[in-house]
Amino acid sequence: MASESRLYTFSADTEEKLRKFRLGTSRAKSPQAVVYQIDKHTLEIAQADDTIYSNVQELGDELPDHSPRFILLSYPLTLPSGRLSVPYVLLYYLPVTCNAELRMLYAGAKELMRNTAEVGKVIEIAEAEDLETIEKKLGGGA
Repeated sequence: MASESRLYTFSADTEEKLRKFRLGTSRAKSPQAVVYQIDKHTLEIAQADDTIYSNVQELGDELPDHSPRFILLSYPLTLPSGRLSVPYVLLYYLPVTCNAELRMLYAGAKELMRNTAEVGKVIEIAEAEDLETIEKKLGGGA
């Protein structure tokens, strides 16, 4: 077992929410995102609130300016071939203005979050404005 799995924890409730979100968004017709954060004292990774965002602009408005977050995103898009695809990715939001302690905290948990959430890809973003080009990063053109 990797060392980060002993340092960071997920409650059974959080693991169930991760599973339900992953399974429930695979056929989504609109983008869906949830935000996760790490409690600095208990090192538990948990959903920041119960909000499921369906608008990436609204999601960007809610992200803190100086604190990292993990964002699970299911984003339906039409590929250039005309085929519908629903990538399920982890957005690793790491603002340039956050302090070194928080950078290390989230960097240490990134792979554990990736594996526990069972995402296909991790995309790093440094500012909320990066969400505006997320479709291009996912391969949908636009």
